Amino acid sequence: MTKKPTPEVSHCVRTLRLKVMAEGYAWLNGAAAEVNQVWNWANATALKAARPFAGAGKWLSAYDLDTLSAGAAAEFEYIGSGTIQRVNAEFVTRRRQFKKAKLRWRVSRGARRSLGWVLFKAAQIKRKGRCVRFAGKTLRVFEAQRLEGVVCKSGCFAQDAVGDWWLSVAVEVAVERSMAAKSAVGIDLGLKTTAATSDGQRLEAGRFYRSLEPQIAQAQRRAHRRQAKRLHRTAARRRSDALHRFSRQLIDTYQTIVVGDVSSARLTKTRMAKSVLDAGWGMLKAQLQYKGQQAGRCVQIVNERDTTRTCSSCGARTGPTGLDMLAVRVWMCSGCGDTHDRDVNAAKNILLAGRCPPSVSGNESLPSVIAPRRAPRPRKAGIRSRTAAA
Repeated sequence: MTKKPTPEVSHCVRTLRLKVMAEGYAWLNGAAAEVNQVWNWANATALKAARPFAGAGKWLSAYDLDTLSAGAAAEFEYIGSGTIQRVNAEFVTRRRQFKKAKLRWRVSRGARRSLGWVLFKAAQIKRKGRCVRFAGKTLRVFEAQRLEGVVCKSGCFAQDAVGDWWLSVAVEVAVERSMAAKSAVGIDLGLKTTAATSDGQRLEAGRFYRSLEPQIAQAQRRAHRRQAKRLHRTAARRRSDALHRFSRQLIDTYQTIVVGDVSSARLTKTRMAKSVLDAGWGMLKAQLQYKGQQAGRCVQIVNERDTTRTCSSCGARTGPTGLDMLAVRVWMCSGCGDTHDRDVNAAKNILLAGRCPPSVSGNESLPSVIAPRRAPRPRKAGIRSRTAAA
């Protein structure tokens, strides 16, 4: 009897998000106010060093800020030195990311108050039964059994728009890598159908925000801001759950996943902005990428230009094109006579583009997959050109 191949076991870092019970909100609000003080101090100190009154400026590093803030933990009631160092490191990272000498100030009170945020190092948090111990305070969390048998790394306590606090901590877990049942699949992203695969599988548009939009508008007209925020969070959770289920099914089934590079940022500037944001294309791509990396899958993002109107059988560009032809969902190729579903045909072309080797210029599709455009007609020389030639 042949032995089945044992799956490869690897380790990856995941983020656990656990809700903190309401009894610890007051303490976390006080700690968040002190974190805002540290952030604003680092922002002001770094700005003075980068733009001094005289002499050359200097961009302070996290080590410089830690040296200047040594001994400051004794002046705070809630946070310790580890949190101060984490805030300094995060400030330097964000300043380098945005390439600015000064970032936004964090506000602790008022209508424009910043959402709570308390950072910690791995050594600062300890698990104690169904609770976690941080800075001398015991905080109870829901689903504390998820922390059993894992080694906690650095993380943070974060507050959402509703006002609830969440514990986000990075943990290292073991993941089994095995070969999928099927080889490859192409995915076309759209609005009528959020995602369609080359095998005919579909993720129908959930209209998560659109279905709750009348209730959100009613709550906003009545000045029920907390209720409106809860409805927004409900829509986001429904969208995330649907995309997680679909992406997990694809990762478990296919070894190679090819997705089109449709740009959500560009389409959000059009009249289709609400539908684009409600579809969650960027979230689906991110889920496929990190889940595929953990499971040992190959996830590619290719150029999807002309994939809708190109016949996946013969390669002729005879399909519907333009905004007026978006209503055409099924069309027949005039070259080979095959009938295609609009989304499934685009997914098949995306899969073909992923199988071709990349060109030297970048991510363009090869002529063997999509036929080239007609050559433009030569233009006649203008008056200036004829005068110069004469």
